[in-house]
Amino acid sequence: MTFLTRRKTFALLAVTAIAVGGWVFLTERPMSVSVVVAEDATSVRVYGLGTVEARVVSKIGFEVGAALTELLVDHNERVTKGQLLARLHPAEQAARVARAEAGVAASEAAILKAEANVARVKAVLAQRMAAHVRQQDLAARSAVAATAAEEAQRDVDVAAADLTVAQSEVEVVTAQAADARAALEYEQTLLEHHALTAPFDSVVVERYAEAGMVVRAGDVIFTLMDTKTVWVQSYIDEGRAGEIALGQTAEIRLRSLPHAVFAGKVARIGIESDRVNEERRVWIACSDCPDEMFLGEQAEVRITVAALAQALLVPEVAIDGFDGHQGRVWAVKDGRLAQVALIFGHRTEDARVEVVSGLPEGAAIVASPLKGVTEGRLARITTSVWGDTP
Repeated sequence: MTFLTRRKTFALLAVTAIAVGGWVFLTERPMSVSVVVAEDATSVRVYGLGTVEARVVSKIGFEVGAALTELLVDHNERVTKGQLLARLHPAEQAARVARAEAGVAASEAAILKAEANVARVKAVLAQRMAAHVRQQDLAARSAVAATAAEEAQRDVDVAAADLTVAQSEVEVVTAQAADARAALEYEQTLLEHHALTAPFDSVVVERYAEAGMVVRAGDVIFTLMDTKTVWVQSYIDEGRAGEIALGQTAEIRLRSLPHAVFAGKVARIGIESDRVNEERRVWIACSDCPDEMFLGEQAEVRITVAALAQALLVPEVAIDGFDGHQGRVWAVKDGRLAQVALIFGHRTEDARVEVVSGLPEGAAIVASPLKGVTEGRLARITTSVWGDTP
């Protein structure tokens, strides 16, 4: 019985020793880890997804309503400023113009008549004044009765009043003539509105009507796009949009031309973010895009927000508790692992973060996340930018 007990005891001790030795071997042996190294000339870029748009896109139509008689341009045609695009049936409005022209002619004739009447009344007044002078001279010499002189004075007063009335009539008909000319100008303007012209050099994006249709004032006939104002409207995550500034360079890839990269610059930054998607709108002006662009086409943009001469970049997956500003990483110092709190700066589009401060001198940051590792564990370094999971 004692012999069997001793054998069991020795066997238990042997198993325990083997287990302890295995645990020590597995936990205390140097762990192979990959660490990040400093990189030169790193561009920090922000990714965004958007669509091709144009800053100047106008839906145009007539300011009056009538039947369409001509449509002179169609989809995808280029037009120049002032070019005739469409015309409405003008007969009714042309008649109104003719009527207004007749009104102007009548008012001008009325002015001539009123001015002639003024001239006649002035002549009568001059005759009456001469007679009045003679009557006054004769009355002073008692050659005529005093009543005759009084009648001559009355005739002068009546003629002067008639002159005032005639001059007032001239002013009235002159005002009426101005009103007639204004009415004519109004009718002529409406007649001009029966012709639709291009407000700027553009391309016809869409045509919404056909000849013969009766359109109302304000109905859209064409959509025009100024090709010089084509840009890409992109949506950037708010967490990455803080470093974007006007004038920064950008790369553009169109969905229809996935192998081509076009150059652009940040032309506008939206001052209001999307409250649901938490994105900011940024417009990129393209400098070498194709002549033919398609509104609404999907595009990818990468905006260069910074150029780092030298930087230590840590993969985000290797950072514990990262909040966009700080976090903890595993580092190798003096051959052993330790967790270090760091402050971070720029983030690259490949999910790496720039180390700003907090790294002890002589320490190297582990490039991959570690699980089940305790501080103080021996480590053997394999230098790498990204590193491999141990």
